[in-house]
Amino acid sequence: MSEGRRLRILAVSDQAMEALYTPQAREWLSPIHLILSCGDLPYGYLEFLMELFNAPLFYVHGNHDGPELLADGRVRYAPEGGQNLDGKVMWEQGLLLGGLEGSRRYHPEGRYQYSEEEMWLRVFRMVPLLLWNRRRYGRAVDLFIAHAPPRAIGDGADLAHRGFSAFRWLIQRFRPRYFLHGHLHFYGPRPITPIGPTLVINVFPYYVLEIEVKDVGDSAWPRTGRRRGRCPVSTGTPSGDAPEPHRPPDRASEPAAGLR
Repeated sequence: MSEGRRLRILAVSDQAMEALYTPQAREWLSPIHLILSCGDLPYGYLEFLMELFNAPLFYVHGNHDGPELLADGRVRYAPEGGQNLDGKVMWEQGLLLGGLEGSRRYHPEGRYQYSEEEMWLRVFRMVPLLLWNRRRYGRAVDLFIAHAPPRAIGDGADLAHRGFSAFRWLIQRFRPRYFLHGHLHFYGPRPITPIGPTLVINVFPYYVLEIEVKDVGDSAWPRTGRRRGRCPVSTGTPSGDAPEPHRPPDRASEPAAGLR
């Protein structure tokens, strides 16, 4: 068993930041061990961050994500080399990572949009895996990412920005250490809300989280590279309470704008 260590996690959502879209970002943010995207970001931006920090990317789609046409005529539907967490729980560097994509449905044909009933069904489909993880490893999930927020936790009054009650139930039932989301632009102090032992954090436009883990690993499931071959299973022991997160910047750089 390896000793506990601190991981620096870069979480991003909704707005590509010039401050990060430059090689100089490595000088003032490194080290970054893991990148998490909560959606609505250009795939090229996410691929740049992977290359810049030489760190694996896990993501969920936001309601504005869609196909991107490349200069050579190819079409991509996701950042190349990243791992889609939607509806899954994966082990990475001692952490159990889970995720669910999308926002509330506000357009009949909207991509990555779901009614409350549809999201409840998607959450329930994850329950057997979460219960198995908790029975075998002592916890269901450490860090959960979504595009939309939980209902009544920093969400908006309009349908497009309303959170999901299913997410609140998931948090209360399975108690992840962190629930990270985007979708809601804000201006002022960063929204960080505790629900029991879980911290719900709006990561727009970016957030650096430091978290202590015990990377015990499992020799039965060897890693096959920095960005591929992730195992949708969990290993390790509970790592205890997380330290106070490091969170630059404390305020959003821009006011809320647009239908996001």
